[in-house]
Amino acid sequence: MTKAADKKLIVGLDIGTSKVCALVGEVLPDDKVNVIGVGSSPSRGMDKGGVNDLESVVKSVQRAVDQAELMADCQISSVFLSLSGKHIRCQTEKGMVPISDKEVTQDDVDNVIHTAKSVKISDEHRTLHVIPQEFAIDYQEGIKNPVGLSGVRMEASVHLITCHNDMARNIVKAVERCGLKVDQLIFSGLAASHAVLTADERELGVCVVDIGGGTMDLAVWTGGALRHAEVIPYAGNVVTSDIAYAFGTPPGDAEEIKVKYGFALSELVSKDAKVDVPSVGGRPSRSLQSQTLAEVIEPRYSELLGLVNQKLLEIQEQLRTAGVKHHLAAGVVLTGGAAQMEGLIECAERVFRNQVRIGQPLELSGLTDYVQAPHYATAVGLLHYGKDSQTFDESEPEPKRSVSGIFTKISGWLRKEF
Repeated sequence: MTKAADKKLIVGLDIGTSKVCALVGEVLPDDKVNVIGVGSSPSRGMDKGGVNDLESVVKSVQRAVDQAELMADCQISSVFLSLSGKHIRCQTEKGMVPISDKEVTQDDVDNVIHTAKSVKISDEHRTLHVIPQEFAIDYQEGIKNPVGLSGVRMEASVHLITCHNDMARNIVKAVERCGLKVDQLIFSGLAASHAVLTADERELGVCVVDIGGGTMDLAVWTGGALRHAEVIPYAGNVVTSDIAYAFGTPPGDAEEIKVKYGFALSELVSKDAKVDVPSVGGRPSRSLQSQTLAEVIEPRYSELLGLVNQKLLEIQEQLRTAGVKHHLAAGVVLTGGAAQMEGLIECAERVFRNQVRIGQPLELSGLTDYVQAPHYATAVGLLHYGKDSQTFDESEPEPKRSVSGIFTKISGWLRKEF
């Protein structure tokens, strides 16, 4: 069995509320990610992005990692790990420096980003990501790559994503208990964006909503840059629990019914369609109309998407006030496990009054039959993120960290470690 480090392999680990995914990807010479190992197991001990039973999380992670190792025939030693939860915060900061040599050098770029990110954040929080949005030199604004341009002073606008120290520490502890090292913690919504968005969508304005079991991760992009990140602590599990209560069925069966027979829009369901609903306490199962099931699911999905829409309107207003492009011309991209519901696009388009699509991972090769699905978006995004920030230089034990990832192909300062 080869070690992951020997074969230029990257491992993405997504520990969600309902599922743990581990993906092993190989970086090909053409810079594509080739997925060679997949492992998944039901998640236990996680709730809304936080750890509430460490031992259960460790067992779930170990099962998923063992599966991925077996399929990829390699030994996993380190992972890129996703993080979510309502403790995630974001803020946009500006920094300004004089240009030392009349022409912008790499050092100037590093200095101005350092100045912008040197703001005081809460003692309980730590910085997860420092993502440059754009630069301005003297009177010229909206510069994506300032290196080599002439001027007197340069300003940078950067987006900071922070997380709560203890929440991050707990999830890292669970992974380390499995004998694994965490290369980097990455916000789930950012990882999902890496996997499902095109450059055109990020430029035109788009919102990615990663709907999991316990949380919905939002990432708003306009003008090619990330403008806002947020986590809403309600998601697919509230729909499952509604089904369980409405029909008196065990939660495990309610989840299965939701996935197999659920519709997010009752008018799309055939009048004659029926569904078998298991009962609790050994009672015989009952047959119900699929329409009745859809009538339970639709209002809850509308409510969840309504929460997102409310946030979006607030975010757009803030962007407009700040003089930043705020239109979401490319609409909304829904991804994650709970985005696979029939009729969800139609339901979402009514709520958002904008175009909606379901986001599946892009630019992959290898085991695409396994991972070309919305519930693997975050894990695939972790592979893209890892590919972009890894150098595979054996003289450097620590991988360099990417500031912005694949979205801006500026090789020098993107590989500067923060």
